[in-house]
Amino acid sequence: MAKTIVVKQIGSPIRRPAKQRATLIGLGLNKMNRVNELEDTPSVRGMVNKISHMVEIIEEKG
Repeated sequence: MAKTIVVKQIGSPIRRPAKQRATLIGLGLNKMNRVNELEDTPSVRGMVNKISHMVEIIEEKG
């Protein structure tokens, strides 16, 4: 079984650069308090790190 992380959006994309909004959509998030379970890969970790002020990792599985 692959490792996964559960990511929750805690910040609003309003008045943020378009790249940050696109990163949120790429993670499957676009509204406040949405939660998504993603595969734990270096590319996903990089996306989370780029918008760490708008998301938080709730838990890591696997």
